[in-house]
Amino acid sequence: MIASRTASRPAADLDAPELRPDVHLSLDALHDLANAKLIGAGLSRAHAAAVAETMVAGERDGCASHGIYRLLVAANSIARGAVVVDAEPLVSEPAVGLVRVDGAGGFAQLAFERGRPLLVEKARRCGIAALALNNVVHFAALWPEVELLAGAGLVALAFTPSHAWVAPEGGTRPVFGTNPIAFAWPRPGKEPFVFDFATSAVARGEIELHRRAGKPVPDDWGYDAAGQPTTDPAAVLAGAMRTFGGHKGSALAAMVELLAGPLIGDMTSQESLTADAQRGGSPIGGELIIAIDPAGFVGTAVTHHLLRAEALFAGIEDQGARLPSQRRYAARRRSLADGVAIPAALYDDIMKLPSGE
Repeated sequence: MIASRTASRPAADLDAPELRPDVHLSLDALHDLANAKLIGAGLSRAHAAAVAETMVAGERDGCASHGIYRLLVAANSIARGAVVVDAEPLVSEPAVGLVRVDGAGGFAQLAFERGRPLLVEKARRCGIAALALNNVVHFAALWPEVELLAGAGLVALAFTPSHAWVAPEGGTRPVFGTNPIAFAWPRPGKEPFVFDFATSAVARGEIELHRRAGKPVPDDWGYDAAGQPTTDPAAVLAGAMRTFGGHKGSALAAMVELLAGPLIGDMTSQESLTADAQRGGSPIGGELIIAIDPAGFVGTAVTHHLLRAEALFAGIEDQGARLPSQRRYAARRRSLADGVAIPAALYDDIMKLPSGE
């Protein structure tokens, strides 16, 4: 289902240029569109299905910077030769509690899909297990991955570097990637507790959305190429982003570099940018995912201890504070019922991409 709607304007604005209506799509229509455009861009059907699922999840949950806008990012990486479009992930077991998937230069989504069943099995058998995705291309959020693992009753963490776009605290030259950290906790009978945040002050996609909309960014989001604070999103994209929380975010960014770089035999953000060779493609490198079975620590008392966690969550919510991911879940319920609205200019850009069947 596709429809249009235009935001209402006050009478005083009636002489202003007509606002272009958003394009309204059902989630099924959005998924079909994303899948067709990814196949049209050259992705194999298996990769297209996995990547489309992640994009639709972002749009469904109100995360515009990680939603269908990322279709343009993926298509750009494909066009620039930064992605192996028909890569076949290779799953191996380097140790009893470890899984490795060599993504062979393809997008990370299919590699995770192929490695997830063995990760879940090992976590339940050993109590804790880790999955290393190597040689994969990243462009999306991590929360869909950890949320799936929490849905299987596991506690999950995920880490990945990116391209060197972010300056360390006290510096103005890029060293780190946006280096997100994601965490998920299973909640019996409820949606999992999930957070996913970049260690940069903001996601890079958010700066790009400001650039597309012609809007300035706060002056603490980044520096221009000369190392000066700026509100120009294009200047930040060409210069350096900042970490969140000063030295604390900077330390966490370094941790992500180490965990999902040298620890698993993959690239740092600086190495990823060098490997890109100025093609302008999405980051390529590694991702580390850790899955923990609570029953591995507390055995048959797991239900009791999960209920203790619910008391913690209640202590947060009872004073009016919001749990991370609650806003996403609310957006999800609306989208499942009403579909999503895509800005007309973004929809036009998407429709310019070739389609496949």
